[in-house]
Amino acid sequence: MERKTLDWILTAGGAVLTAVLVAAGIFLTLAASYANSNVHDQLAQQKIVFPPAGSTALASSEIGPYLNQYAGQPLTTGAQAKAYADHFIAVHLSEVANGKTYAEVSTALQTDENNATLKAQQATLFQGETLRGLLLTAYAFSVFGMIASIAAIVSWILAGIMLVLTILGVIHYRRVSKATT
Repeated sequence: MERKTLDWILTAGGAVLTAVLVAAGIFLTLAASYANSNVHDQLAQQKIVFPPAGSTALASSEIGPYLNQYAGQPLTTGAQAKAYADHFIAVHLSEVANGKTYAEVSTALQTDENNATLKAQQATLFQGETLRGLLLTAYAFSVFGMIASIAAIVSWILAGIMLVLTILGVIHYRRVSKATT
C-alpha cells in the first residue's frame, strides 16, 4: 500500500471521528442544558422555600446539618431537592406513624377500615412520600444533566484533539511523495 493512500485513509477517518465528536458535543450540551433548565423550572414552580436560618425547623440534628446551607433559599436545584427530600420530608414522615411506612399503615388500615388515626396517617404518608419521590426524581434528572455536561466537555476536548491530528494528517499527506510505500 502506498503511504499516501494510508495517510488519506487515516486523515479521512480522523475527520469523520472529529465530526462525530462535534455532533456528540452538541447533543450532550443541549441535553445537559435541557435537563438542568427543566429541573430548575419545575422545582421553581413548586415555590418550596427552605426554613429560614435559626428557625426551629432546622434545629434537629437530623435536619440542620444538611439544610442549614440552604436556609431561606427557594428550592431550585437537584442537590437542594435531594437534601429536602432526604433530610426534611423523610425525617418528618418518620414521625407520623412511629416510623411506619405508607405500605405498613395501609396494610394496617385494611384490617381496621374505620380507624380515623390510620386514615389520617395513610393520607399524610401518601402525600409526603409522593412529594419526596418527585423531588428525588428531579434530583436524578439533575444528575443526568451533570453527567451529560461532563460527557459534553470530554467530547469537545476529544474533538479538538482529533481536529489538530486531522490537520496534521492533511499536512503530512501533502508532504509525502506518491512513490513512498
